[in-house]
Amino acid sequence: MAGPKKRGCLGCSFPVLIIIAVIALGIVVFGFLSGALGQSLFGEISWLKWMTVPKPDPHLPAPVIFHLLGLPITNGVVAGWITVVFLVVLSWAVTRRMQLVPGRLQVVFEALLGWIFDLCRSIAGEVNGRKFFPVVCTIFLFVLFNAWLSLIPGYGSILIHSGGHEAELLRGANTDVNTPLAIAAISFIFVAYFGFKSLGIGWLKQYFNFGPLFRSLGRIFKGKFSLMDIFSGVIEAFVGGLELLSRFITIISFTFRLFGNMTAGEILLLIAAFLVPWVLAIPFYGLELLIGVVQALIFSLLTLVFVTMAVSSHQSEAHSK
Repeated sequence: MAGPKKRGCLGCSFPVLIIIAVIALGIVVFGFLSGALGQSLFGEISWLKWMTVPKPDPHLPAPVIFHLLGLPITNGVVAGWITVVFLVVLSWAVTRRMQLVPGRLQVVFEALLGWIFDLCRSIAGEVNGRKFFPVVCTIFLFVLFNAWLSLIPGYGSILIHSGGHEAELLRGANTDVNTPLAIAAISFIFVAYFGFKSLGIGWLKQYFNFGPLFRSLGRIFKGKFSLMDIFSGVIEAFVGGLELLSRFITIISFTFRLFGNMTAGEILLLIAAFLVPWVLAIPFYGLELLIGVVQALIFSLLTLVFVTMAVSSHQSEAHSK
């Protein structure tokens, strides 16, 4: 009776493993020889030109591809539209046949949304967590898939002629400063909306807190002059101005944190692919996948924290009464 068939490593026979190892080694060697590092050491090899990656030419301003109703549309905006379409199609594919016993795609999508929902509830509470979840989740998914879709090989290699110059048709939306700025502005409006909804016009008191100063000045006409009250009123008005300034600085910090990290990652991948094509960029792909998750999480979490702080003072006043 024949014994069990012996396997090599990872369920593959040794001949198959040897073939895989030879192919991998060949890719590493040929990639090194065709890249900038190999060419600087051994010169240019003509039959490896097909593996050569053009010298990267990173540029921060996103080129305008066309105009729509008089508005300039950059390649970053087009990439953002593709992300929106992708998320809509993905949502439709997941929800069109919802099952009690979910399939793999439904399990992954439900696990992701459930994790974000639990995060909102743990930070903002049960009631507010449900209110804030749609916007926080949308920001997370949009930032995440902007980063991940731009990692698809060939994403930025489609060139078109526009305005007398050659430009990429697509560019990672997060690397176009206008997209992070737009998301940061939406985050600010979202926080302001719930601040006004919870506190009304009183929400502005934290930014325009002139009441103590006016009251202290009014006491002068009543013969109750107090230098400390005036000084305290000036300090509170100044602190309110600093708080207002910090809100706008927050928009700028949101914008350039996302823009800087995503742009640096894109340039890193371009340089790695130029130095050693097909090889050196592979480890950085994993790193960029992780950075995409981290940046999406930071952006959405900070939005959640700020909006929770905006409504917390209203709730604390309600409980104290």
